[in-house]
Amino acid sequence: MDSSSLNLARNLAGPSRQQIPSGPPGDDALGKIVGSATTRAPGVCGELVQGMLGEAYFLVTCPVDFFSRVQVQLFHDGPKDVPKFEVPDGCTKSEAALNATLVYLGRGDLSAKLIINNPIPRSKGMGSSSADVAATIAATGLALGVELSPQAIAEIALGVEPTDGIMFPGIALFDHREGSMAETLGPAPPMEIVALDFGGTVDTLEFNAVDRRAKWRSIEAETRSALELVRTGLEQSDPALVGRGSTISALASQEVLPKPRLSAVNQFAQDVGAVGVNVGHSGTIIGVLLDARQRRGKSTFHQARKQFPEAEMVHHFRLLGGGVQRVQAP
Repeated sequence: MDSSSLNLARNLAGPSRQQIPSGPPGDDALGKIVGSATTRAPGVCGELVQGMLGEAYFLVTCPVDFFSRVQVQLFHDGPKDVPKFEVPDGCTKSEAALNATLVYLGRGDLSAKLIINNPIPRSKGMGSSSADVAATIAATGLALGVELSPQAIAEIALGVEPTDGIMFPGIALFDHREGSMAETLGPAPPMEIVALDFGGTVDTLEFNAVDRRAKWRSIEAETRSALELVRTGLEQSDPALVGRGSTISALASQEVLPKPRLSAVNQFAQDVGAVGVNVGHSGTIIGVLLDARQRRGKSTFHQARKQFPEAEMVHHFRLLGGGVQRVQAP
């Protein structure tokens, strides 16, 4: 991620959600240490495609190099007069994921401390809470010596909220509501993304609570066309085909959640020779998709800032494959 983009995003998004540990794990007010692990999960720049296939909802992931880092410390034999979980303020979904994972692994008796560092803006269609939840689930398993599969992480995560499929490797097709389908379509092709946000927020739970099936079905033909192009583009590692498909899906989604500046951003993408645009179909983010082999990401980032001074956030990302990674604790 471009350093100037990262600094700008952090300044506009406010402080990351984090709780700094006082020292190395050991015996703690929560009890005796059982295990500890740290993982990171990528955020997303919206989706490459989203819609319905028959009765099933689905999306095609768009993971980027913007990460949530989570450390889980597990304890036993803790005092009865303190809360079972110590978590950062506002991280109720991660707390639910932590508890669900312990129950899933048959260790619901344990206490835990959760440390989260996540600079990804919330409620923008960038998968901030999905990254927190996936990283929390994976770290909880690893703290107990269990490497949970992407399928298991997705199963637990869906019990907390609809979730992006960022736990799957590569670029994935995933039913983000029920988990009825999950397919890795291929590795990430060489692509960069200049992402713009013009303000506003969309709560994922509230968005998915509204029945929009009629609207999604009205654009199913465009959705299928978009998916076929993106699938072929991923198979051939062809950014141009991925961009064409993503643009079809982005423009069609205006019927579901309109973005007033999408037309202007799409025109900008054409003017700078981008391969297309994509959006957060249930968010506010808009991406300008670039063939990374042309090495125009930084120049396009600066052009976008100049062209759209009203944008609240501008980012420069690299498209990458999904998956939760174990990392060293800070």
